[in-house]
Amino acid sequence: MDDRTKTATLGDEASLRGLYPQPKELAIRKQLDRLDVHCRNFIAHSPLVVVGSTRPGRGTDVSPRGDAPGFARVLDDHTIAIPDRPGNNRLDTMSNIVADAEVGLLFFIPGIDETLRVNGTARLARDPQLLAAAAVQGREPRLVILVTVREAFLHCGKALKRARLWQDDYRVERKSLPSLGRMIVEQTKPANVTVEQAEAYIENNYRTELY
Repeated sequence: MDDRTKTATLGDEASLRGLYPQPKELAIRKQLDRLDVHCRNFIAHSPLVVVGSTRPGRGTDVSPRGDAPGFARVLDDHTIAIPDRPGNNRLDTMSNIVADAEVGLLFFIPGIDETLRVNGTARLARDPQLLAAAAVQGREPRLVILVTVREAFLHCGKALKRARLWQDDYRVERKSLPSLGRMIVEQTKPANVTVEQAEAYIENNYRTELY
């Protein structure tokens, strides 16, 4: 970062606030301390949630969780259950939750530009009833992330409208990017794994290890 960039950065909230108008009353009042009927309905239609978590000494991480709409279940006005489906076994999100319970969630619905933001705390549960309720194709998740809701509010659609996320304008053909296997092998240069082997492993994993 050069000196010019350093002098152009902001270091306090007062300077930040001075650049923007005050938020409208509705933008403040829309923040709820629970999940109302509209939040519940949004979550029931959402097939994708992005989870933000933090671990002291390691920083912040975000990770997607996706499945059929309603896979994240609202248990009551203050609790959401999110199944942990098979992944890469890095366990970044779960390790963070064990160290620091604070999480932020962002729910998406395809075709809808607005999103739902939820902030709260999380814990990892292996309650048999929760695991059974989250089973797909006869397979239960290893655990469920239970989120205790502290605040929830609907987020306007400007960002997704600008991104034209649900339109075809910026859609990229898969062949326009290298395969995941190729990108990772070229990034890490493993001694005993070829691009073809990595691609075959990933494709098989997609077919057989979604649940």
